[in-house]
Amino acid sequence: MSQADFYERFVQPALSRKGKVCVLISDAFRYEVGEELQSLIRREDRFDAELVPALSCLPSYTQLGMASLLPHKTLQIVEDGSGQVEADGISATGTANRARILAQTVAASTAVLAKDVLAMGKEDSRALVRDHDVVYVYHNLIDNIGDKLSTEERVFNAAEDTLDELLRVIKKLANANASNIVVTADHGFIYQHHPLQDSDFLSTEPSGDEILYVDRRFVLGRGLREHSSFKTFQPQQLSLAGSLQVQIPKSINRLRLKGSGSRFVHGGATLQEVVIPVISINKKRQSDVGKVEVELIGGGGKTITTGQLAVVLYQTEPVTDKRQPRRLRVGLYALSGEAISDVQELSFDMPSCNPREREVAVRFILSRKSDDYNNQQVELRMDEPVDGTSHYTRYVSVRYTIRRSFTSEFDF
Repeated sequence: MSQADFYERFVQPALSRKGKVCVLISDAFRYEVGEELQSLIRREDRFDAELVPALSCLPSYTQLGMASLLPHKTLQIVEDGSGQVEADGISATGTANRARILAQTVAASTAVLAKDVLAMGKEDSRALVRDHDVVYVYHNLIDNIGDKLSTEERVFNAAEDTLDELLRVIKKLANANASNIVVTADHGFIYQHHPLQDSDFLSTEPSGDEILYVDRRFVLGRGLREHSSFKTFQPQQLSLAGSLQVQIPKSINRLRLKGSGSRFVHGGATLQEVVIPVISINKKRQSDVGKVEVELIGGGGKTITTGQLAVVLYQTEPVTDKRQPRRLRVGLYALSGEAISDVQELSFDMPSCNPREREVAVRFILSRKSDDYNNQQVELRMDEPVDGTSHYTRYVSVRYTIRRSFTSEFDF
């Protein structure tokens, strides 16, 4: 899917059903980070998320990417050397202008910053959703950190913080009764953690009749000269109005710019720069998160005739975003509650879809105290911890009868 089709594909259908849509756009929110966000959302109770990839426009930079996500018929890079973009003749730079463009198509719409949404009280956030059919929320942390020479090495931390902030915004909007939430990005990025070598930069300078704009990963101009280091695009090839040509360095090479960071870049045509996530989120009415179940294969009602008990515990389903691991404390106990074997802490966290790979064989060694309960019933107890406390609660218990012949066992 092309980024330019975002509004028609993800916003207009909901409006046609008389629904409301909240679009959350995070600057430089790369696809892999989007995958992590989808997983985090799905772990939340009653939340579900569907992720699809989209291709950002070229060149893959903020002004064009942000404009592409708005409703429009034409996009044009302004031909004054600023790199700014117009959607249907209106500047798409800044939140206020983007709100103007939205209002051309949907009267009851607005554009806000993510930090302002997080600062809203309960009534204000509900009013934001109640009073508008379309809300565009803009978030900028990864790009803000990565684009600065002094902070670009902190881009991985910025990605972690972005996941946390976006999850908080999503929950806030959902709690304000937003039923359709879509998260996407203007573009991705390339990042190299090691210091760049001369070979990472182009040795060729762009040239042509008119060079209007030079970034680390693209060039805008007219009459741009063909070169083996560049791929040249006509505006029509990129579905852009106007006369500006675009040149993009091949591979991941950068153009040299004074005073500019070079490890974190975007604007080019690599998959890391142009594949962006589109995450559709909805909140269900009923709880859908729980822990995996654990069963004892073979059941109870058996007899223990030796100094040990071997059992197989079976995790009935694989661990997923919605089915979370279960921890159990397992051991043999007298009916009075006294432990008569070793007690083991077991974690059932297997993601395999193969049932055999979710079986756990466990062996318990009876203690000397078990001698006092010969010819009596005892319990194999599975207890699980109570979250946030040091206490345990009974998960399941199965009874056995000890019938041991001590003369035969210790007859030397």
